[in-house]
Amino acid sequence: MMLVKPYSYSVILLLILFFTGSSYTVLAQKDTVRIKDIILNHQIIDNDTIPHITLKEVPVMPPFKFKSKRQKRRYSKLVHNVKITLPYARRASYTINDINSNLALITEPKERKKYLKQREKELFEEFETPLKKLTFSQGKLLIKLINRETGDTTYELIKEYKGGVSAVFWQGIARLFGSNLKSEFDSDGDDVMIEHIILLIDNGMI
Repeated sequence: MMLVKPYSYSVILLLILFFTGSSYTVLAQKDTVRIKDIILNHQIIDNDTIPHITLKEVPVMPPFKFKSKRQKRRYSKLVHNVKITLPYARRASYTINDINSNLALITEPKERKKYLKQREKELFEEFETPLKKLTFSQGKLLIKLINRETGDTTYELIKEYKGGVSAVFWQGIARLFGSNLKSEFDSDGDDVMIEHIILLIDNGMI
């Protein structure tokens, strides 16, 4: 029998409920300049045709200012963890929107319940194994990133889709293992380094 870390049961498997089973992926990739991205215009001045080239905006991100070597090491570790968990958080956001759109078209309570059960089954089958591989730190980070991408905490999402009793139960389990399903993303406070890393990823700078 395969041993599974307790944290997988308390948090990670619950997050699977909000991940898409489609081929949709959100992965940070570096942009490449292509001819079709360049808009060529021209202006005639003194019988000379002067080309005007409009290039895509190139964002400039200042490097993060570290207060200590320890903070620099933490930043490097966060880069690794954010690259792993950010696509899952954004996939969760996409899936929640997709589920809500479909539920809006289903008025019969029994059919809504059947739809949610089917989506849950599909998501567990596809993502149970890969999400078990997340470390404890990555699991806690994922909870915060889901809040950043969806605007809701994992606790609120579980309460909405699985009910208040389930949310309270799993929050209790999560707290036993030092986690918190109510964790919120604070881009100007505790999570300023994570926010900086995400902006770098989004702009293809790391």
